[in-house]
Amino acid sequence: MFEDVRWGLSQPQKQLPSKYFYDTRGSELFEAITELPEYYLTRTETALLKTPVSGWVTEMAPASLVELGAGSARKTRILLAAMAHGTAERTYAPVDVAGDFLLATAEALRLEDPSLDVRPQVMDITRNLKFVGELPGPVLFALLGSTIGNFVGESAQGLLSNVRSAMGESDLFLLGADLRPGAGKSIERLEAAYNDTQGVTAEFNLNMLRALNRDAGMNFDLAAFRHRAFYDEEEGRIEMHLVAENAQDVHVPGADVVHIGAGESIRTELSCKYERPLLTRILESACLEIVRWCTDEEGLYAMALASPV
Repeated sequence: MFEDVRWGLSQPQKQLPSKYFYDTRGSELFEAITELPEYYLTRTETALLKTPVSGWVTEMAPASLVELGAGSARKTRILLAAMAHGTAERTYAPVDVAGDFLLATAEALRLEDPSLDVRPQVMDITRNLKFVGELPGPVLFALLGSTIGNFVGESAQGLLSNVRSAMGESDLFLLGADLRPGAGKSIERLEAAYNDTQGVTAEFNLNMLRALNRDAGMNFDLAAFRHRAFYDEEEGRIEMHLVAENAQDVHVPGADVVHIGAGESIRTELSCKYERPLLTRILESACLEIVRWCTDEEGLYAMALASPV
């Protein structure tokens, strides 16, 4: 289960997979992050979902919605409402690794809307999506919150190819993507979204080590790490790190003790930022093509609707 942890901590730049952020506490902290004044991503994406994306969904009239990395499904309710204009019978299949959090979200949706068929899938979104074959079509796949940014290079292509392999010819894929700094978006504004003044993002970052201590029997000294996030302009991505202020030895299940030196960092997240040509190329590499595109007036964020090639 923790092979990726062993591998990541053995690299010259120590790293941990971002999926370990999302235990129940981590999911709750991320929901708090989306409410912060610095975190423009959720507000901007929500506005785009209301207009014009809801119109796209009403026009498509999908019978099922598969949301990858669903979280609390707060924004998803906008899509479900748009689906209701086209069909009375709707199926929602949220996919997430945070099982308890996902099941609680599913139960809340059932209570809100008894006519909605909710089929939660507790799994990694990179796994085979064979359950989709049991859903009524057409199916709208959604990857919101710029989650695509956590997948770098070939892993992004692999994720999108996995989605494409589960799609029928009449299905569509809705993607939310955070844009690179430009005329209406400064690097300072981007970095502030990952360095909030209340320290919620720092606590979210540190919670990954807390979860690994609990679930993998590791012994990170939580008090010895500080949060650091910055934009790498050359790579076009935010990097989030935990920097060790004191040296320590960490016991890793199935591996030797890992030494972390004072000042050494563990990279916990990469969040790639995009321009339309780059996103077009990534989608095309997975045999998907953009059929609709929109951004907000400031050029902060984009929504793309793609169909199978």
